Amino acid sequence: MKILDIKKNIEKILDNNKAHNIVSINLKNKSFIADYMIIASGNSSRHLQSLAEILVSELKKIGLYDCRIEGRDSSHWKLVDTNDVIVHIFNPEKREFYDLEKMWAENLPKEKAIV
Repeated sequence: MKILDIKKNIEKILDNNKAHNIVSINLKNKSFIADYMIIASGNSSRHLQSLAEILVSELKKIGLYDCRIEGRDSSHWKLVDTNDVIVHIFNPEKREFYDLEKMWAENLPKEKAIV
């Protein structure tokens, strides 16, 4: 499956499950950790956990078996790592505090890409 298709599937799954303010960031010239980062918000700690679990379950159905959830014990943030796409799911206050969109918005020269 192509990375762009994976990204679009993730965005659709999040949207279908009522995630808010879904933002995709192209990391190709910014980092070697992934090709895309998707950031979304949930309503509650239960919603965050559900979004992460549904995402992993739905991605398995399309053949992505290596996905994992980080932050299981956190009530403010979850991360789903699909290898090529990293998904951060925050409660709105923590999302505003960490402001990943701003941090990753700057274009970095290729030689300074973050590992």
